[in-house]
Amino acid sequence: MALLTGVAIVMLGSEKTSAFVSVINATEAIVLKIIDFIMEFAPIGVFALLAALVVDFSGDPAMFSALGMYAIIVVGCLLFLAYIFYPVLLRIITKKNIGDYLRAVFPIQLLAFSTSSSSATLPFTMEQAQNKLGISEETASFVLPLGATVNMDGTSCYQAIVVLFIAQIFGIELTTAQYLSVLFLTVLASIGTAGVPGASVVMTVMVMASVGIPVEGLALILGIDRPLDMLRTVVNVTGDTFVASVVEGKQKPSVL
Repeated sequence: MALLTGVAIVMLGSEKTSAFVSVINATEAIVLKIIDFIMEFAPIGVFALLAALVVDFSGDPAMFSALGMYAIIVVGCLLFLAYIFYPVLLRIITKKNIGDYLRAVFPIQLLAFSTSSSSATLPFTMEQAQNKLGISEETASFVLPLGATVNMDGTSCYQAIVVLFIAQIFGIELTTAQYLSVLFLTVLASIGTAGVPGASVVMTVMVMASVGIPVEGLALILGIDRPLDMLRTVVNVTGDTFVASVVEGKQKPSVL
């Protein structure tokens, strides 16, 4: 419906649809302001949820050690994707030098880590891709904005680990069909995740609800989610530059 509505608006022209577009813009502004209100109180809500869970688990220290192991696994998987999987695959496909590639994308990764937003990093990603990776403006202007929207491999990896971790904390045994459902939904949800800080948490709620895992379990990981969110963004932007390099490499010889 959103796609058809957009097409219809474009075909009718601004003269006939300006009032409707104004309503949509006003609605967007209102929703964003409501989200601002919610985010102001979010730390208090997270603290309350976490306190309730600690009481439910009777302050069991094993829960906190499991939380530390969860963080280690997430960090390990994300670092593997960013610094081993993508560079090696790029070397196999395009024959580009791994060291040169990592040096070129490191400033992008640093900005992504500090902003925790692939959308905020996008202008610098495009500039760096053209100047340091030798990617043409045509390829960069198409692949990178698209990747910032749909290519969220770090988010997908994180969501799968979160769902399995919380299921184990609550002692929920998942069936093979549910494992496959988690795999499919995490990939699908990552495509629809906005490139802004914390957006992946919202999509994770949908994945958890689909397989019957209590969503209040998210309170366990929200306290340490910020640095992990920053690292997920590093993987996401690295994946964007990887895809752009592959597309460019198929069109002309490597410049690295």
